[in-house]
Amino acid sequence: MKQEIAANAASRLRAGDELVTGLVGFDDTVLPAVETALLAGHDLILLGERGQAKSRILRALPELLDDAIPVVAGSEVHDHPYHPFSPGARALVADHGDDTPIEWIGREARFAEKLATPDIAVADLIGDVDPIKVAEGRYLGDEGTIHFGLLPRHNRGIVAINELPDLAERIQVALLNVMEERDVQVRGYSLRLPLDLLVVATANPEDYTNRGRIITPLKDRFGSEVRTHYPTRLEDEVAVMAQEAVLPGGSVDVAVPPHLSEVLAAFTRALRSASEVNQRSGVSVRFSTASYETLAASALRRALRVGEEPAVARPVDLAQVLAAGLGKIEFETYEEGREIEVLERLLRRALLEVFRRRTAGVDLSALVERFEAGAVVETSDTLAGADLLGQLSGDETGPAVPGLGRLLAALDVAEESPALAASALEFALEGLHLSRRIDRTDLGDGVVRYGA
Repeated sequence: MKQEIAANAASRLRAGDELVTGLVGFDDTVLPAVETALLAGHDLILLGERGQAKSRILRALPELLDDAIPVVAGSEVHDHPYHPFSPGARALVADHGDDTPIEWIGREARFAEKLATPDIAVADLIGDVDPIKVAEGRYLGDEGTIHFGLLPRHNRGIVAINELPDLAERIQVALLNVMEERDVQVRGYSLRLPLDLLVVATANPEDYTNRGRIITPLKDRFGSEVRTHYPTRLEDEVAVMAQEAVLPGGSVDVAVPPHLSEVLAAFTRALRSASEVNQRSGVSVRFSTASYETLAASALRRALRVGEEPAVARPVDLAQVLAAGLGKIEFETYEEGREIEVLERLLRRALLEVFRRRTAGVDLSALVERFEAGAVVETSDTLAGADLLGQLSGDETGPAVPGLGRLLAALDVAEESPALAASALEFALEGLHLSRRIDRTDLGDGVVRYGA
């Protein structure tokens, strides 16, 4: 089975195809290690924190299996027609010889994924005596009374175990026997299980001391350990969000401008380095993806209420991101009661970082002068983009706001719709405030005023 996977992996690599699609930022780190492990025919353990694509890698491995393989018809352990080991398959081959009926099974029947929990028993993974078969008149010593568990039922396939340290140590010993010795004892009856398996597991480094551990002999049986990581570059974080997020559907198009995507990515990266956040539990990519979806949903809510199309996210929508994401972050105990303050500070830092990088070389002095001359702009999460622009231009159709064209170009906004222009303008106003060039007042109920 491992030779089959190695051969198919080699064919893909020779053709220039990826073994695991949809991964971002792993080309020079994780993917080479995974490819090497599969070509070596090793059982594999993926070690990493939450949201580092470990499950995605597991679920991509069945694509390396053959389209279909033959098994003895009716076999619950996918007996090879030439090498059957279950009692039923052996009897069938003995009776029919070359005329033994076979059937073909596809990839989906050869892959099992199991979340390890402390209540898993040997019966779940390996098997147990079936009392119904005993009640039918068979003896306990008859191997035909065994009801096989998850691993035997996916013989000649891939078994993936998520969060391996959560398995009780005695269950890990049983797994060790199956992986290495190919035998196990069920209710005192010794079974020889020549299983042909690729075992892949995942674990969080924190789990080794917090919830459990992987016994040393079992760790030794995994031929390769691959360490995953969070995206190392801002653009990779943005790409992951855009790829994984499921934006709200409907009749209104929803868009998150590039500058706000970068703010969310910078915010997530700031959380991963903040001393106030418990870094042992990590800040998952799911957090940034959920924040992206929340930002888009807030924009859609505004568009539906004011009849605006397309729905475009604006900085005012970031308040919804903070409210929705508060429970997803684990803070250090000494920060109790200050969680929202920490998030707001880090979000402001992220927005200022993106603003300075994006608007470097862009002259916004004319916009600042407009405020020094007495202009006031109020915005909220229910204010249409055209109405926001009209406060500076004096016309709801939104003629030129000072420096708007250069600002849109700096933010990579090609289409000058009122909603997109309003998002860029509001981003500039928030950046100018954080740069201490204009004032900002929170009026309550989601209303914000910018002035001199």
